Amino acid sequence: MSSAWLTDLTAWLSANPGWLSLALFSTAFIESLAIAGILVPGVAFLFTISVMAAQINMPLMTVLIWAWLGAVSGDTVSFAIGRLFQGRLASVWPLSRYPGHIRKAETFFHLHGGKSVIIGRFVGPLRPIIPLIAGALLMPWRRFLTFNIASAIGWAPAYILPGFLVGGALASDVKPPAHMYLVTGISLATLAVIYLVIFRFQLGLGDDSRLYLWLQRKMAQYDTTHRFWRLYSNERPAQEGEFPLASLMLALGALALFILWAQLATMTGVIEPFDQLAMQWFSDLRQPLLDAPAIAATLLGDPPVLTAGAVLACLALAFRGHYAAAVHILLAAIMTIVLVWGLKSAIGVVRPDLVVNPPSSGSFPSGHTAGITVFVTLLASFVAAETRNRKRWQSYIMFSLPLIPVALSRLYLGVHWFSDIVGGLLLGLAITGATRASFSRFDRVPIALDALTLSAALAWLAFCGGYIWFVWPEAVQHYAPIP
Repeated sequence: MSSAWLTDLTAWLSANPGWLSLALFSTAFIESLAIAGILVPGVAFLFTISVMAAQINMPLMTVLIWAWLGAVSGDTVSFAIGRLFQGRLASVWPLSRYPGHIRKAETFFHLHGGKSVIIGRFVGPLRPIIPLIAGALLMPWRRFLTFNIASAIGWAPAYILPGFLVGGALASDVKPPAHMYLVTGISLATLAVIYLVIFRFQLGLGDDSRLYLWLQRKMAQYDTTHRFWRLYSNERPAQEGEFPLASLMLALGALALFILWAQLATMTGVIEPFDQLAMQWFSDLRQPLLDAPAIAATLLGDPPVLTAGAVLACLALAFRGHYAAAVHILLAAIMTIVLVWGLKSAIGVVRPDLVVNPPSSGSFPSGHTAGITVFVTLLASFVAAETRNRKRWQSYIMFSLPLIPVALSRLYLGVHWFSDIVGGLLLGLAITGATRASFSRFDRVPIALDALTLSAALAWLAFCGGYIWFVWPEAVQHYAPIP
């Protein structure tokens, strides 16, 4: 499809900013509307409109509300169309031109049920089709609207914030910090090494991999090793005999890298020049536009927030009878607190002196990064355990995304060195791997999502919102840069 009309429309909106609200609503509406969302490049257009909205100083909340209303309306109309043409979707034009999309959406809906409305909101070509299928398959209106409204709350920031931040940066004439490419390149290279050594290696350790089968044969040759293998093997009927090799290797690999990294970061001067360079880079990048998102992200890694999440998870699991899972989550939280506190006290690395009130504890490793890593990766592991081996990586990627803004916020706010962030990440991964490996011997029944678990998740989200609201004034002062 030609992009000339998009260029012309963008130019017209720039000259008529009063129409931006209508453009936001209409684009979000069409992006969510059955079939139309496939044909129209709504994502690109939403990004462009968000850029312009920031440049004319339109309030962010106004932008988000208009986008949210458009998305909810588009999905609702699609649902109503599905109800109208139930049983005839494949024969009605223009739906008849996309039988493949209809079949995929039906399969997806049958597989995930009501959750497909939330998941489908963020999944490419299926996004405008799922509500249509939900209506055609007679999903209750009240249930659909609940999922529709809730998913749009997360959808709006995900699609609006990138463009809005870019527009704000352009309006404020922000210049790239010094050594941008060097800092970015070394940071990405370090994270790539961690990914290749740990994640890719771990994902290749399923029960059908060559290494797994070879090790299983070797362990079976001796009584002691065979008993160890059987002791920690999964006892679920569908996964009977599956040894947690991937979790065990994650624990050992991350721990080995952590020990190596800790020695380089605290006992030698090898990483110090890059720590200084990265800190200068983020210091040059700092500006009022980015302060609020960074503070909000860092508050999500605060101990009260993560502790509340762990407590609610333990209570929900305990009330459902999953006592071993609750105990392991509690032990993982305690282990994280004790190890982070002990390492900070023992190593005593001095923090950067870039904020008015820097934390009084040591710098290495980053407690926020370690805590959020354990929190999201444990959550991902419990979700992934209920999916097929080949699909588990999707759960790990999706649920691990909150880790990124929390870790970057610590660098941006100038309270941690780059080496602290990497240390916290490796320590968190080691704790997660050890927890999952230990839990495997008690993993006997599936842990499915139910109303109690969903209520605990909503209660934690409400706690997060209230906590951020309550401590916001103090946090702004706490993380204010030194003049």
